[in-house]
Amino acid sequence: MKSILIEGKEKVNVVDCDMPALNPDEVLIKIGFVGFCGSDLNTYLGNNQLAISPVVPGHEIGGIVEEIGGEVPSGLFRKGMHVTVNPYTACGKCPSCRRRRPNTCRDNKTLGVQRHGAMSEYIAVPWEKVIDADGLSVKECALIEPMSVGFHAVARGEVTDIDTVMVIGCGMIGLGAIVRASLRGARVIAVDIDERKLELAKRLGATYGLDSTKEDFHDRLLDITSGDGPDVVIEAVGSPFTYNLAVNEVSFAGRVVCIGYSASPVTFQTKLFVQKELDIRGSRNALPEDFKAVKEYMKRGTCPVDALVTAVVQPGQAADILAYWNTHRGEVFRILVEF
Repeated sequence: MKSILIEGKEKVNVVDCDMPALNPDEVLIKIGFVGFCGSDLNTYLGNNQLAISPVVPGHEIGGIVEEIGGEVPSGLFRKGMHVTVNPYTACGKCPSCRRRRPNTCRDNKTLGVQRHGAMSEYIAVPWEKVIDADGLSVKECALIEPMSVGFHAVARGEVTDIDTVMVIGCGMIGLGAIVRASLRGARVIAVDIDERKLELAKRLGATYGLDSTKEDFHDRLLDITSGDGPDVVIEAVGSPFTYNLAVNEVSFAGRVVCIGYSASPVTFQTKLFVQKELDIRGSRNALPEDFKAVKEYMKRGTCPVDALVTAVVQPGQAADILAYWNTHRGEVFRILVEF
């Protein structure tokens, strides 16, 4: 079968691999679409210190059940079913797992990062990781995992209908946070530097779209929040500027949820941590209930899938599209590889 392999810095090829052997407790999935995410781009650029090398990337999966192992509980899956996959592992023993937060397992190995991923014609995975997504197209299935990361951040922020939530960064994960916060009844302020992304954010539920580089940004934010600042800020960029923006603009007794990774150190005025008595929380990956919530949202049929998918490419175009993404980052939401 054909697989995409990132062999080193800016070196991507399509290679021939053996079909995966199906263990009795596994499901064989015929891959339809797999999304490239930011971690894959960083692996391509040689900047992902977590990734093995070489690696088959891909953990945003839309596929079809091809074969079911003999020890998989009967009635859960059937051949031809549309599915996605929970791409994270959990050891079951570390502090995170003991606290029922397997999404942040100390020994997690995400598909396409710490182990080979799904950018192949077929993949075999334990049945517990297969998520029934019947009722959705295979393309829609490939959007569930990245959107679930944003959904999880909203859960970490304990967002309710009395909150004003500011989401910094309107990429795919930030948009997921905007959708979920809106579904919970919160008033949402989307922040980005790209007008096209801000317009899409408003289509997905944001009441306001603000450009953080504009001189009147702070005043506009105070005006919207009656001088208080947002109750919850979700940081989905990962830069020193946006991290400081989150801490500076969040309300007193507010919550800051951090998704983005900053490649360089961030210096804070730590007095604001104390003065505002802030809750600053990390958010990593997603839980099964986040995947379920995204599925239910997608089934409503209101998600503008075509607007979220910037490009659909064939495996042989993987190297070119990654190079394009690196030089046109502001233009890309999601790139799907079709198998």
